[in-house]
Amino acid sequence: MSSHVTITNANFDNEVLKSATPVLLDFWASWCGPCKMVGPFIEELAKEYDGRVKIGKVNVDEEQDLAGKHGIVSIPTLVVYNKGNVVNQKIGALPKAEIEKLFKSLV
Repeated sequence: MSSHVTITNANFDNEVLKSATPVLLDFWASWCGPCKMVGPFIEELAKEYDGRVKIGKVNVDEEQDLAGKHGIVSIPTLVVYNKGNVVNQKIGALPKAEIEKLFKSLV
């Protein structure tokens, strides 16, 4: 069972901008090798931080408008929101500990 939320243009405001907890967004695609490497770490963190951090995944092929609004030119791109604002962002495949560092200080 998946612990992340699928983020779309339709639910972005409610799930991300109005979230009571910090949000980690993973911009990814099914054909992306580095995205596949990061995917299991994202799922583990979603379970470990359930209720404290919302983990969202944005499929850039299905949500091109949303990816465009965020200026996503390379994937995976990880973006952290807190109280409706971008507070951290990293591009590329990262180890689990580095992904966790992106939001841990907000919890």
